[in-house]
Amino acid sequence: MTQSVLGRLRRFWLDVHLWIGVGLFLLLVPLGVSGALLVWHHPLEELMHPQRFAVSPGEARLPPSAYLAASRTAFGDQATVSQIRLPEEPGDPVVVSGRINGQTLAPGARPQSLTAWIDPATGKVLETANTRNELVNVMHRLHGSLLITTPGLGRKIVGWMGWAMTLSCLTGLWLWWPRNNKVVRGLRWRRSPSTMNNLHHMFGFWVLVPLLVVSLTGVYISFPATSRALFGVAEWQTGPRPPRPVPPPPLAAPAQPIDAVLAAARAEAPGLTPASVSLPTEGRRASWRVQFAAVGDADPVAVQISDRDGRPQKAREPAAASGGTARPDTLSPLMRKIHDGQDTPFIWQLLVFLTGVAPLLLGVTGTVMWLRRRARQAHLKALQAG
Repeated sequence: MTQSVLGRLRRFWLDVHLWIGVGLFLLLVPLGVSGALLVWHHPLEELMHPQRFAVSPGEARLPPSAYLAASRTAFGDQATVSQIRLPEEPGDPVVVSGRINGQTLAPGARPQSLTAWIDPATGKVLETANTRNELVNVMHRLHGSLLITTPGLGRKIVGWMGWAMTLSCLTGLWLWWPRNNKVVRGLRWRRSPSTMNNLHHMFGFWVLVPLLVVSLTGVYISFPATSRALFGVAEWQTGPRPPRPVPPPPLAAPAQPIDAVLAAARAEAPGLTPASVSLPTEGRRASWRVQFAAVGDADPVAVQISDRDGRPQKAREPAAASGGTARPDTLSPLMRKIHDGQDTPFIWQLLVFLTGVAPLLLGVTGTVMWLRRRARQAHLKALQAG
């Protein structure tokens, strides 16, 4: 390839790289910064709301019926209890969710909830709140859908932003690559007299691989049906998906006592630790769902208990397009784990955090480089004209 062709190709990829960074700056930066902060969303929530985590020392716990009664009293007529999440570690509160009563919801809309934080040892309600508009939840919605309320639209835009960031990474690597192929020399700090240029080149190179991984896993999450079909973990569905139906409300007075339900579920999963209990919802086959914590690399175990007779129910397997049984979707949870950095080693959490900061830092330094380049070009044109 001749130098002139290489030069034209370099200018073309430079323009692509530039317009992605400058043109999508206002979208990529909020996505990145919100994702960076959400890596440590639990410590952030503890910092902002310490009263919710002011639990008694020790590991003493009450039966779930005590937490159910306490949350019902706290919610009153405002909400109906839908789920109880038990502490994962000593020092964590019991977290109870309740669906707010009297909501009129459009198809695909999520019902709003009240949350109660309860001391596991005493059953004391530490606080109740609707967390929808709190900072952590706003960041979740910003990162997942750019706060766009139209069902599915925001997630698709976020997915296309992931493709844009992937293209930006690849074009950035092309532009970073030394023209003499001396890669080791290209890693030195002073490739340019400009500190901004050096910062852009150095940080962009070292964050490149994690940023590619986070971008592509974000694409997978944003287009779940296509991604799962591509990897053969779910049936392929053609045409637009109908809006999700509004989930039925939880039963205000289930037939089975929660302690008996938990005992029946434990008998089905001996030796496992219960993580949450979801109350039955209105319908003909009302059932409880008890989720047990995963052990090692094994998948979490869930047991359903009929609210009519208190007996375990057999889980229904998803049907594949071929009429058989679909391969279990173990890839989607892995993609989300890699993307979010949750339950991963600290070094990966740090890298995910840096990929969130990357659009801001690279966008600012790249914009400064672009403005300086335009100023130099204007100066040269002025000299040639004069």
